[in-house]
Amino acid sequence: MSEFLGWVVFGLIVGVIAKLLMPGKDPGGFIVTILLGVAGAVLGGFAASAMNMQQPTPAAAWILSILGAILLLVIYRLLARGQRGPTVR
Repeated sequence: MSEFLGWVVFGLIVGVIAKLLMPGKDPGGFIVTILLGVAGAVLGGFAASAMNMQQPTPAAAWILSILGAILLLVIYRLLARGQRGPTVR
């Protein structure tokens, strides 16, 4: 149970950092932020594995997790924008 809570807290931190680094208005709230952070951490783990990093340093793990969350945030924004339709200015 504590490992699950650790992932939730880690996901929240990574998701918040990713949202702070990405300018603009974000769709979604607290839960979406956690999910983006956790999924970004998983994506970062896959990236580390693809680069043959068996034991990435903690700093590298954080950076890869944040980059993964930013990538997922960009995809999420594009998908959310497509559902709302085109914007009229």
